[in-house]
Amino acid sequence: MKKFAALFGALAVMLGALGAHTLRDVLDVNAMNSFKTAATYQLFHSIALIALPNDPKFNWTMRCWVTGIILFSGSIYLLVFDELMGINLSFIGPITPLGGLFLIAGWSLLWFAFSNKPKH
Repeated sequence: MKKFAALFGALAVMLGALGAHTLRDVLDVNAMNSFKTAATYQLFHSIALIALPNDPKFNWTMRCWVTGIILFSGSIYLLVFDELMGINLSFIGPITPLGGLFLIAGWSLLWFAFSNKPKH
């Protein structure tokens, strides 16, 4: 999972740079804000993945965050790029909130993992 986190982190920085230096001239304000949100959430969750201890009790948190990054950020990137490519990908729109739910689920699972006291 840590390899995925490193890859997602690198991609977030690359896509953020692309947005800041190239896309800002071709996207409208709403699309640019969506793109920034996708890159920001991707980067934050990549860092969070790397910060998690290597402990099986965090496996579901990691899985949820990886899935959430792919569905949430990935769908936003595709929806922003569909305008530039001239392809209608609006059918992908419902995937974004599903990805957000996976991100929330990961944080909720993390809360439960920290709330469960170790058994002695």
